Amino acid sequence: MSVNSAKNKVNINKESYIGMKVLVMGLGLHGGGLESVRYLAGRGAEVTVTDLRDENVLAPSIELLKDFPIRYVLKRHNEEDFQKSDFVVKNPGVRPDSPYLKNAKRIETDISLFLAACPARLVAVTGSKGKSSTSSAIFHVLSENRTGGRAFLGGNITISPLSFLDELEDGDDVVLELSSWQLGDLNGRNLLKPRAAVITPIMKDHLDRYTSMEAYIDDKRLIYQNQDGNDATIACDDNWGRCFLEESKGRPLLYSKKPLIWGVSGGWIPDPEGPGLARFHDNPNFSGKDGCIVEVVPSKLLIPGFHQKQNLLAAALALLHLGLAPDTVRESLGRFPGIEHRLEFFHESGGVKFYNDSAATIPEAAAAAILAFEKPPILVAGGTDKNLDFAPLAMAAEKVKALVLLSGTGSDKIAGLLEGGIIKCRGPFDSIEAAAEAALDAAEPGDSVVFSPGCTSFGMFLNEFDRGSKWKESVKKIAP
Repeated sequence: MSVNSAKNKVNINKESYIGMKVLVMGLGLHGGGLESVRYLAGRGAEVTVTDLRDENVLAPSIELLKDFPIRYVLKRHNEEDFQKSDFVVKNPGVRPDSPYLKNAKRIETDISLFLAACPARLVAVTGSKGKSSTSSAIFHVLSENRTGGRAFLGGNITISPLSFLDELEDGDDVVLELSSWQLGDLNGRNLLKPRAAVITPIMKDHLDRYTSMEAYIDDKRLIYQNQDGNDATIACDDNWGRCFLEESKGRPLLYSKKPLIWGVSGGWIPDPEGPGLARFHDNPNFSGKDGCIVEVVPSKLLIPGFHQKQNLLAAALALLHLGLAPDTVRESLGRFPGIEHRLEFFHESGGVKFYNDSAATIPEAAAAAILAFEKPPILVAGGTDKNLDFAPLAMAAEKVKALVLLSGTGSDKIAGLLEGGIIKCRGPFDSIEAAAEAALDAAEPGDSVVFSPGCTSFGMFLNEFDRGSKWKESVKKIAP
């Protein structure tokens, strides 16, 4: 069941929710539930929060809401609360087929509430991996190069756009990172119409929630569903990407590893060590001569890895469509510092560099992290499986100096694939501290230690961000 229905779109104003009974399902710790409560309660709604977790786990969010008269129903859900509410605000992590939602008169999310009232120009980014880096890079360039208005970043990147909705004006830009779950919750609403929609490479993910890869892809398609010829869809040069571009009514912009044929607008990176190039045909927003080739991503970046350069190329194409000059895009992307938990360099001790790539929650992402380093790194990986194929990670692991595993069902799969091979696994370890100690023991001056799990964080950590923070804390403790 998706969020229903378009006729329930709300005209947001200070008085919209006075006297309304609203149930927020899933307070969480990422900000979406928190900001939904703050937003609605601040506009007069009678808000009840229901969450299966207890007050100890949710304490950080509850503390931030202490000034609001919130009713909490924790460690359980009551059907009566759903039945009596005027509408339910669903956390994206709540499965849409939850039996409790069948009792709801109307279902919203923080994203749907935001889109119903947003006056700004939108850029939306989705995909399997690279969403956060791509959306953050777009935001970085837009923030550096304002001629009017301001730029904002929100969505799946753990910043609810409701937190800045009241600040928005015409002339502002909002970059939204959207997961497949967030997109699926917008199905049938006609609320999302981004000026530029970016789709990073599609890989197998969340197959513990979706019944098939096709169902997962169907949610991704919603990012361009309402676009028209004034908009652009940016996708990579693979089977899924080309399919998206054929379906979208927006201007198709392709990014590739190889030069594009004449007549195809987009960009490519002919040499992994070289710059990213772009060529637009018949585009009034493009400042160069029709069909000319321009450099839009510099050869040397502040963040390592060819996959990161591909992310920035996708970002560059969106920025060109928005009207920014190629030179402006290239120079600004050259200053992009990257983001936390995505191949983040955070510490050096005794000549050993430490990286945090905790957002790598699928095997392909961890494999890309390995290949980002010229010298074989020491990899710390593993965790909980999402019914994924770990062959890509196992193949790339042949190029590491050492492999340290955290405990988990995914680690068992990785170890099984590497059994009898050249690389011997250390662990699995039941704590992040023990894994950090094992990695440091394997390292020598000049080495890089990268924490890129390739698995989910379920079980040992609250989420991948908590996992990355604990990794950094552990490293700094044992290698000050």
